[in-house]
Amino acid sequence: MVQSVNFKALTTLASVVRRPYLASPHVFVPTVSDVSYQALRDHCGIKAVIFDKDNTLTAPYENSLHPRAQSGLASAIQIFGHDNVAILSNSAGTDDDPNFEDGAKIEKSLGIPVIKHHEKKPGGIKEVMQHFPNVEDASQLCMVGDRLLTDVVFGNLHGMLTVHTLPLCSGEENKNDNTVAKVIRTVENKAMYGDWWVGRKIRSYTMEHKMWKGEEECPLVLRRKEEQPQLGEVEKD
Repeated sequence: MVQSVNFKALTTLASVVRRPYLASPHVFVPTVSDVSYQALRDHCGIKAVIFDKDNTLTAPYENSLHPRAQSGLASAIQIFGHDNVAILSNSAGTDDDPNFEDGAKIEKSLGIPVIKHHEKKPGGIKEVMQHFPNVEDASQLCMVGDRLLTDVVFGNLHGMLTVHTLPLCSGEENKNDNTVAKVIRTVENKAMYGDWWVGRKIRSYTMEHKMWKGEEECPLVLRRKEEQPQLGEVEKD
């Protein structure tokens, strides 16, 4: 599937320039399997979890669950239930997906719904809220994805709890990734997590969540930081 231009991301870029902390996630983990979904539900007021698809749950433009994401998705479904876990993709379920063909295949393969939406992330909040009738406020949602300028900005714009993951795939396994997305992801990750004063400054102003009071008070990361791979270890394409 070929993705069309993400005009919503382009128009939102001006807001990110003015408020760069919109791209700073609450939590940074290697994969979706490194998140405590139990803590999300029991201590953060989260009622539903939204996942990006490509390089978050699957290899780019593949419909089968990546091995490194299996335990994370299974945990999310077990704790929140199938009705409260869904995919919000910038390819499947959008106007780039004629007749919802790819979305239907993903739903069958992964066992969770793909939210149909016309406006790409960081747009699509109306369709998301309609999909989860038990969610009264967007702060009760957790957005999990590998892109800062789409997934994380989308969640932060609406007060969600945001979890940023490293891309699942690198090298040959990542050969089908969208070239533009690959370049932008590398730049945004280095800008956010690089050892320089701008990245540190942005991270210091991460937006507060309505319920979650921080990793020290309420840990959401399953593995210790020293055990987590660094950006340079997984982005050698």
